[in-house]
Amino acid sequence: MAIVSVENLKMSYDKGKVQALKGVSFDVVEGEIFGLIGPDGAGKTSLFRILTTLLLADSGTAVVDGMDVMKDYKKIRHHIGYMPGRFSLYPDLTVEENLSFFATVFNTTIEENYHLVEDIYRQIEPFKKRKAGKLSGGMKQKLALSCALIHAPHVLFLDEPTTGVDPVSRKEFWEMLHKLKNNFRLSIVVSTPYMDEALQCDRIALIQDGKFLTIDTPDGIIKSYTHTLWSVRSDNMHRLLTDLRSINGVRTAFAFGENHHATIDTSVLTVESLREKLAELGHNSIVIAVIEPTIEDCFMNFQE
Repeated sequence: MAIVSVENLKMSYDKGKVQALKGVSFDVVEGEIFGLIGPDGAGKTSLFRILTTLLLADSGTAVVDGMDVMKDYKKIRHHIGYMPGRFSLYPDLTVEENLSFFATVFNTTIEENYHLVEDIYRQIEPFKKRKAGKLSGGMKQKLALSCALIHAPHVLFLDEPTTGVDPVSRKEFWEMLHKLKNNFRLSIVVSTPYMDEALQCDRIALIQDGKFLTIDTPDGIIKSYTHTLWSVRSDNMHRLLTDLRSINGVRTAFAFGENHHATIDTSVLTVESLREKLAELGHNSIVIAVIEPTIEDCFMNFQE
């Protein structure tokens, strides 16, 4: 059963000059973690603001927990938890005061729903008298999640929750989300610009320029990748990228961390012939390996 259902949603800014969403449609199944994966400016935050009743779409429909985001916006707010990309709690209130305030807003108490936030709050409880503005990035994140959960929402919307936090806190955050899903069957919609986090989701939508490129499980998207992919290195990585793109048989080439990833027409090139061509162009210490694609490779493939 779909707990979130979106149909042909469109949104624009500046009197229609900027198209933030260009007719997106998708469903979120109850009890799943659904990820919106894409770079900054892709339309993720606009979509979240519409689904959390903070913004009106130009056209299309959106239903959350059986309620229309336009007609039933007041009811929806009691059924959802929202953690925006920016830290949005009160920096001059303590950890404890923030949590108590958000519980009061939703006419509940910390004690009534403490079971939902216990595992998370226990990690920040030693700092409960500290002002929220003085917390580290990871601690702010845990407090914000606790505040979003304290009224026992049916759907949790998390807009880039791991941006700007350290790798350990990112890992801990995803572990918390999986516990919430598994222990309480909470439906979670999360956005991130980090392609590697796609593997943490049950299903994902790749979004770019206000449009969905594809929707599937992470494994399904990777399996749909049909190109031959090679990892290439040399002693001059900057020039290597330009040279790769000039060689017949190299379909695409992009920088990926310490390597370049190139899609290859194997009817034209072999590993050895590519190595020879790069050596002729003055490259040394050439390393070429056949590799499996990542979600980021798949995303780049849709850009062609």
